[in-house]
Amino acid sequence: MKKTDEINAFLGKDTEFEGKLSFGGAVRVDGRFKGEIISDGTLIVGEAAVMEAEVRVSQVIISGEIRGNILAGKRVEIHAPGKVFGNICAPTVVMDEGVVFEGSCSMQEARTHEEEKKSAPD
Repeated sequence: MKKTDEINAFLGKDTEFEGKLSFGGAVRVDGRFKGEIISDGTLIVGEAAVMEAEVRVSQVIISGEIRGNILAGKRVEIHAPGKVFGNICAPTVVMDEGVVFEGSCSMQEARTHEEEKKSAPD
């Protein structure tokens, strides 16, 4: 994680959030989240986290559970006991032994939300 990716928000173990989350820097989720996450920063999914979300970020580090598709501009890391039930698209994907991954994986350059906005016709 770069120095500019300091954790600037934290959803603790006993929190629940539903909706659309966008942020800069880094956010750590240890609670329950349902919805959509869009960022050019880093998402950290703690071991206690259970997420049902479409994720479009620069980087994601997963130790908890995500049910939904992940589009990462740079990197996806899944560490045991992490679980991903959905498709992954990222140029770099790292999976530890002991993780659960059910879906497809495409290792191509993924376009981040900001890049999509810049290339969209006005």
